[in-house]
Amino acid sequence: MVKWWDLDTQHCFKTMVGHRTEVWGLVLASEEKRLITGASDSELRAWDIHYLQEIEDPEEPEPKKIKGSSPGIQDSLETEDGTLEMDEAPEDRILSCRKVGSIIREGRDRVVNLAVDKTGRILACHGTDSVLEVFCILSKEEIQKKMDKKMKKAKKKAKLNSCKREEEDLEINVEVTLQDEIQRVTNIKTSAKIKSFDLIHSPQGELKAVFLLQNNLVELYSMNPCLPTPQPVRTSRITIGGHRSDVRTLSFSSDNIAVLSAAADSIKVWNRSTLQCIRTMTCEYALCSFFVPGDRQVVIGTKTGKLQLYDLASGNLLETIDAHDGALWSMSLSPDQRGFVTGGADKSVKFWDFELVKDENSTQKRLSVKQTRILQLDEDVLCVSYSPNQKLLAVSLLDCTVKIFYVDTLKFFLSLYGHKLPVICMDISYDGALIATGSADRNVKIWGLDFGDCHKSLFAHDDSVMYLQFVPKSHLFFTAGKDRKIKQWDADKFEHIQTLEGHHQEIWCLAISPNGDYVVSSSHDKSLRLWERTREPLILEEEREMQREAEYEESVAKEDQPAVPGETQGDSYFTGKKTIETVKAAERIMEAIELYREETAKLKEHKAICKAAGKEVPLPVNPILMAYGNISPSSYVLEIFKGIKSSELEESLLVLPFSYVPDILTLFNEFIQLGSDVEFLCRCLFFLLRIHFGQITSNQMLVPVIEKLKETTISKVSQVRDVIGFNMAGLDYLKRECEAKSEVMFFADATSHLEEKKRKRKKKEKLILTLT
Repeated sequence: MVKWWDLDTQHCFKTMVGHRTEVWGLVLASEEKRLITGASDSELRAWDIHYLQEIEDPEEPEPKKIKGSSPGIQDSLETEDGTLEMDEAPEDRILSCRKVGSIIREGRDRVVNLAVDKTGRILACHGTDSVLEVFCILSKEEIQKKMDKKMKKAKKKAKLNSCKREEEDLEINVEVTLQDEIQRVTNIKTSAKIKSFDLIHSPQGELKAVFLLQNNLVELYSMNPCLPTPQPVRTSRITIGGHRSDVRTLSFSSDNIAVLSAAADSIKVWNRSTLQCIRTMTCEYALCSFFVPGDRQVVIGTKTGKLQLYDLASGNLLETIDAHDGALWSMSLSPDQRGFVTGGADKSVKFWDFELVKDENSTQKRLSVKQTRILQLDEDVLCVSYSPNQKLLAVSLLDCTVKIFYVDTLKFFLSLYGHKLPVICMDISYDGALIATGSADRNVKIWGLDFGDCHKSLFAHDDSVMYLQFVPKSHLFFTAGKDRKIKQWDADKFEHIQTLEGHHQEIWCLAISPNGDYVVSSSHDKSLRLWERTREPLILEEEREMQREAEYEESVAKEDQPAVPGETQGDSYFTGKKTIETVKAAERIMEAIELYREETAKLKEHKAICKAAGKEVPLPVNPILMAYGNISPSSYVLEIFKGIKSSELEESLLVLPFSYVPDILTLFNEFIQLGSDVEFLCRCLFFLLRIHFGQITSNQMLVPVIEKLKETTISKVSQVRDVIGFNMAGLDYLKRECEAKSEVMFFADATSHLEEKKRKRKKKEKLILTLT
């Protein structure tokens, strides 16, 4: 459905139900006199909009100006036969929509975006594919020229077919169709699926279209729609800004300046300080990477099991080595920086050393790698990690265990088991005392490397833990998960320190700079985010408090609507939701009542002291009341009530315990007797009576209070009603005076006047029918 809304009265005045499926896009064209909608089928439906200020009665004189109505609101609608109809629905008094036809798109899927340029001449739409369909909305002069040509062709054809008639006797009727007003221009084919687009139509006739594509590209096309066969030409594109696909590996250079990111088709090197991409190189699907010592080369591990060695200065691929038969999931640089180790899906761990070989293209030597040893295992290898002293090697296997081997002899040392799903990531602390493992079972386990005992198991994320790394020279570590969060932990105290939120999709990996001041992360939202450690001290209690508030708000949002005594499950009287703001508002009311009780008790004590002393003793003033202008305690309670948002008032009163209700009812009686905020107090009073009806009626102490409230409320509400009635009568008198002076009618009177004319017209029609 398509709904029309009046912004002045804030109500829906018209609903269009002419679509068979969901409406995905709509646009106003032809100076807002035509509405074009796109749905899940291949039709673009066009609707003519008739604003009622443009329709006049040809028989009746021009009606008086309607004063007090919102823009576009009038009182009548002209039908096809020229009569005025007033028995239509109220929405037909504002505008009417009539379907004039449909334009068939070439795409068979749903409309994703539908838009016109600022001139209103070019209409374009696209579906879930990579094709933009462009249409041109012709002007009245162009339509007339087209109709003249069509008329000439029709007359010529009719003259040839009918030789007996002369040309003057031929009566040819040519109707203007929607295809004559909106004609197809061309289709623009982009290099990938379209996510969004925008149009600019210059006065010289050139049309420019800019596209944001699904693979993170921005492309610009231009063409001249006035030509008989316009050909769109791609003039420019933005490609160097980011990756076309998800970044699966990140690494920092040793000087903390360069950041390497690798995805399915490219490697990019970024300057950390300027956030600019300084080098882009093509590669295969990358899964792991690191900077070679010296930061002049990088090594990439691919999904096909290859090792690719790149030179950063030239951006060239130096060497490609077939390392594993399956995916190369993980690499770890040796602490002595002379080699590295790789683990892959072929159930093997391979050791590699750097070496210098003679370059065939130059006289100088270049860097290369050679395999030195191999460790064959029983399961696929998911992650490998060296200990800082290079004595131990940790290997994560597909059987949910982590096995520790001696590096020199490759003998088995420890087996860490306890995870329910495979360990995806792990890291060893700088002193080699701890190893932390992150698994797809959403848990992080901290182990001791001396005996292989599990120190602590932490429920880290709401989804799989994708990456884990220790901060250099500390026992703090970061984890990243598919729940879009990055968390920092203390491995000694087993505490959650802080949560970094910012990504909109799953986080694949992160990297920590060697000095520990920067963290870079990559996500499925195709963004890289850089986090910097500040010098501001982090107070864990404040973080815990913020986390508890967030969890409470989340739990409150999931709760059902609160139960009101006396209501059935289907009753929809109460529409509010319990939030942290409503709870705080209820707490403010309780604090105000407590202060009122304390001050009332102090006032009684003060009177007793003055009576015993025989003289006036100064009364100490509460600083809170002094801050509000030295008001009385009862006035302070009223100010607290008035300070609560109107949308949160009922929920705050619902949370309020019944022990505070007797004092509130007594105070309400005083306030209403004074005649202050009668409507507001009655709203609060009636809601309290509704939700606490049983307890109030069973409490004998509250019977006299309720009796007084009954008398006071009826009398004060009657006074307020009399004041409002007097003001209404005065306004009616002023309205009549204004009408007599300016000879204009207000909206309601104009409507009734025209309805009276319509009844008279129908009466005349009945008389004519009776006479005939």
